[in-house]
Amino acid sequence: MAMIVLSPSLQSFPPAEAIRSSRLDSYLRLPSFQVSTSPSSLDDGFTFRKASEFRNADECGFADPKTTGVCDPSLVHVAITLDVQYLRGSIAAVHSILQHSLCPENIFLHFLVSEIDLETLVRSTFPQLKFKVYYFDPEIVRNLISSSVRQALEQPLNYARNYLADLLEPCVRRVIYLDSDLVAVDDISKLWSTNLGSRTIGAPEYCHANFTKYFTNSFWSDDRFSEAFRGRKPCYFNTGVMVIDLGKWRRLGFTKRIERWMEIQKSDRIYELGSLPPFLLVFAGRVAPIGHRWNQHGLGGDNVRGSCRDLHPGPVSLLHWSGSGKPWLRLDSKKPCPLDALWAPYDLYGHPQ
Repeated sequence: MAMIVLSPSLQSFPPAEAIRSSRLDSYLRLPSFQVSTSPSSLDDGFTFRKASEFRNADECGFADPKTTGVCDPSLVHVAITLDVQYLRGSIAAVHSILQHSLCPENIFLHFLVSEIDLETLVRSTFPQLKFKVYYFDPEIVRNLISSSVRQALEQPLNYARNYLADLLEPCVRRVIYLDSDLVAVDDISKLWSTNLGSRTIGAPEYCHANFTKYFTNSFWSDDRFSEAFRGRKPCYFNTGVMVIDLGKWRRLGFTKRIERWMEIQKSDRIYELGSLPPFLLVFAGRVAPIGHRWNQHGLGGDNVRGSCRDLHPGPVSLLHWSGSGKPWLRLDSKKPCPLDALWAPYDLYGHPQ
C-alpha cells in the first residue's frame, strides 16, 4: 500500500505542500488560500488525481429529455460538505460512491461549502460528475453554536445539514446526506430507494445505546425539556447518514424546530455534543429505520482518543469513521488501524498509483 506523508493533523498544522509530478494533467492544484484554523495562517495547497471515468450500465435507461439539470427526476441526490480539514475525506467518499454505483451518471452531488471556491477542484477530479456547489453562510449559525466535547463539532459547516431544505432547489424533494469521513461499498441507489413511509428522515437506529447520555442531567431533571420525548420511544441515530424527505421538511418547518433547541442550549446547557442532540430532540422515535449495514459507524474511535474499533456484526454497505480518528491522518502518520486499509483505495490525494 502506498502511503503519502501529511501533517498529523490538519487542525494543528497547515496542509502539506502539493506533490509535484511531470504528469501535471492528472492533477489539480488548489489555488493558495489561508487556513484559518492555524494560529499563524499560511498559504498552501492540495493536489488530487483525476478519477477514472464512470459510465452508466445499459440497464440504467435514459434521462427525460424534457427535464434537465438538477430537477431531472431520474437523479439520485447526495449532499456532502467540502472544507479544508475534511477535503481529502470528502473526495474519497465521492469516489467510493461513483465506483460502486451501477448508474453513476444518475448521481447528482450537492456540495456545501463555507470558505473557498472548490468547484474547479471537483470538476478537475471528477470530470463527468453532475454537481453543484452551495455556499453556506457561517453567520447563520454562529450565534447558535455552543461549545462541544470536540472542536471539530463546533464548526459552522457541521450545521449545514440543518438547512438543506433551504439551500437546495425546491424541485429536489429527497436527498441523502453523508458525512465526509466515510466510504460506500455498495450501490448508493439502494439507500436512495428507502421507504420513509410517513417519516421525514430515515437512518439506522441503535436502540441498545444509552440514550440518556446524550443530554445533561439538567435536561432530564427539567420537565420543560424532558417532556419533549413524551409519547415517543427515542433511539440514538447517527446524523452522518440520513435519507431526508425535503418536501415534508419544508412543509413542517423542521429547520426552525432545530434552531429553537439550539437557542435553548445556549441558555440552559442541555447537551454536550455539537449538532447531533437537536436532531435527536426533533426526530428520535420518529425515524424510518434503515439497516445498520448503511452506517458501520464509530470506526474513528471516541471523541477524545480516536482508538481503533472493529466492525459491528453483520453485512456492510457503508464504512463510517465517526469519532476523532480519521483514516487519512492515521495512514499518513504510519500508525493506521486495521480497518483504515478499507478507506485507502478510494483516496485520490497525491501521487498516481
